[in-house]
Amino acid sequence: MLLDNIQSPADIKSLDTAQLTALAAEIRTGLMNRLSKRGGHFGPNFGFVEATIALHYVFDSPRDKFVFDVSHQCYTHKILTGRKAAFFDDDAFGSVSGYTNPAESEHDFFNVGHTSTSVSLASGLVKSRDLQGESGNVIAVIGDGSLSGGEALEGLDFAAELGSNFIIVVNDNDMSIAENHGGLYGNLKALRESGGTCECNLFRALGLDYRFVADGNDIASLIEAFSAVKDTDHPTVVHICTQKGKGYAPAETERESWHWHNPFDLETGEDLWPGGGENYGDLTCEFLLNKMQQDKRVVTMVAAVPVCIGFTEDKRRLAGAQFIDVGIAEEHAVAMASGIAKGGGKPVFATHASFFQRTYDQISQDLCINSNPATLLVNTASVYGMYDITHLGLFDIPMMANIPNLVYLAPTSCEEYFAMLDWSIEQDQYPVAIRMPCNGVVHSDHPVATDYSELNRYEITQQGAKIAILALGDFYQIGEQLAALITEKTGIAPTLIDPRYITGTDDVLLTQLKKDHSVVVTLEDGILDGGFGEKIARFYGAAEMQVYNYGLKKEFLDRYAVEDVLLANHLTPQQIYDDIF
Repeated sequence: MLLDNIQSPADIKSLDTAQLTALAAEIRTGLMNRLSKRGGHFGPNFGFVEATIALHYVFDSPRDKFVFDVSHQCYTHKILTGRKAAFFDDDAFGSVSGYTNPAESEHDFFNVGHTSTSVSLASGLVKSRDLQGESGNVIAVIGDGSLSGGEALEGLDFAAELGSNFIIVVNDNDMSIAENHGGLYGNLKALRESGGTCECNLFRALGLDYRFVADGNDIASLIEAFSAVKDTDHPTVVHICTQKGKGYAPAETERESWHWHNPFDLETGEDLWPGGGENYGDLTCEFLLNKMQQDKRVVTMVAAVPVCIGFTEDKRRLAGAQFIDVGIAEEHAVAMASGIAKGGGKPVFATHASFFQRTYDQISQDLCINSNPATLLVNTASVYGMYDITHLGLFDIPMMANIPNLVYLAPTSCEEYFAMLDWSIEQDQYPVAIRMPCNGVVHSDHPVATDYSELNRYEITQQGAKIAILALGDFYQIGEQLAALITEKTGIAPTLIDPRYITGTDDVLLTQLKKDHSVVVTLEDGILDGGFGEKIARFYGAAEMQVYNYGLKKEFLDRYAVEDVLLANHLTPQQIYDDIF
């Protein structure tokens, strides 16, 4: 194998075009080995093999600096920069993350997993280089899907201001995670169809030089283009057209489902983690489809991740104009939802918790100051959610629960979740956010409320004495286990409470607990600092009540096992029991 003799990017510079093409095939073998067994971002990585080889052939990393947007396409870069074992040796899979990571290699400059950031990050490297009188190329790689993000447009708008060497590679595969959305994609299409010569050119309009490569999977064409812009003295866009999933027929034809994929059978492409059973994505999709069919004012909104609530391509067609994908533009989505609500519509905007982090200003300013009744579905907001450092869903409670006028709800079961969602859509008083459960579809035969308009009223689900357990959202089941353990060990059943509301305290109930309880335990599936438990502890600050707050330490976790995190944070029933007694 050619790869046997490649320890760094410098080792590919002596290869001819035929050898580089053979190298691409070898790299795809390594990608296939890892992705078929471990899963990961398949389509982006398979589509960017040749471009990565050409970049490293022409430029001199790490002196020349590459910044990959989202890092969905960084696996070939990792293979060429000394990390090939993580793709060819099954025992080494865990040695690298799915994203660029400076802790792994001097060839990585940022830990990046969120979209639309590369141009802005790279522009900072450009400015730093120029201020210090240094040389070297700075190359930002960004996909066409990422261009819909506000930060990408802000970065592109500023790039011309830098007035020095800055190369922006636009990897255009005519695809985001699902299909692209937004007016700029009409211009990208026109540029593709005209070979980059059409009069309207959004990049030139922003003051950037421009070069077009029709076949972004042809190594010779890419080397020619990159060589032409190397060491230039001004910002330039190199627009390359690639095939997402290139080299594996299922990924080329089913580009959406193969953007990220579970482990699969190499010969058949069959998913080895087929799942099955109920899941909140499909259940939410069916619920919203029914609501939309019954009421034309109901609108479902997503930001480039429609399957996070089950809206596959066929479901999107069923929803028609009542389904909106804004692209990677969460800030716009929240503001638009506020506008829809103000106009009499009933918007529901869903995305992942870590993506909601981009929308703090819009939730506060555009939505909550105006008190417009939109619904926000916060997905994977949980220790049970996504577990890599860039997608942690653990920080939503301190962020969202302290915004005035927002009602933030934490359901403990499937039945409670859909009761809350139905109430939120039909009420017209409050902006509402709902934490989608993330610890599996848990059913309960306990009657659930249908009206949540009397705010901050907690529910006692088990009346007991001496000890009260306030178990929020996904940690309610831990509360049930703890209650059973206390009963078993002491013979006295504690009081178990479903708080339901993250955004406020039930002062009446908390005051009543003082009469016959001496200990209060709070459980929350999120960061303790600024979280739910602190509100309870503050309420009892001057009282004799002993309050134990259980949740997660404020830290950036990466690729963790849930069981390890629970143990480290004293979140098992036995640990909590030992602390109390």
